[in-house]
Amino acid sequence: MNIHFDQLITVTFTLFAVIDIVGSIPLLISLKDKMGDIRSSKATLVSGGLMILFLLVGQQFLSILGLDIRSFAVGGSIVIFLLGLEMVLGHEIFKGDADAASGTVVPIAFPIIAGSGTLTTIMSLKANFQQVYILAGIIINLIIVYIVLKSLRFIEHALGKAGLLAVRKFFGVILLAIAVKIFSSNIAAFGK
Repeated sequence: MNIHFDQLITVTFTLFAVIDIVGSIPLLISLKDKMGDIRSSKATLVSGGLMILFLLVGQQFLSILGLDIRSFAVGGSIVIFLLGLEMVLGHEIFKGDADAASGTVVPIAFPIIAGSGTLTTIMSLKANFQQVYILAGIIINLIIVYIVLKSLRFIEHALGKAGLLAVRKFFGVILLAIAVKIFSSNIAAFGK
């Protein structure tokens, strides 16, 4: 089996941009202060379980709803585009749940890490990439998520506010480009 590193890199960066763990650092620090602590292992495992579950049975779930993967990919590309636009423009389009009382699983594992944007992206990626690359991209991102959760204060101090903003905008532009690619490669199926 030939490994296509370009596909692995594309999938990994797409998920990294959508999960936006770096952009979530200010929110995560605020939640950590409110809750006293974030259980990094639990948040990583729960969010990873949701992503892998959606990767494996998401298509069957769509079949029950009478949707195909290309339709979901087109819809998902619009969500990804809006997420990218939100990151670049700095205006909140998707409203998050600010209630931190429920702890590490909600809202950190879901919806901050494995939110609707991430799950939509996983299904959208299935239309263009092999499942093994998506699974590898999920695992790589889970490692990154765990490291970030473990070192929130250090990262915040190292990047500073301007650095966090620059990283967020950079990944927003990448998301916009990926959304356009997913949309254009799947919309053609509707004309046939």
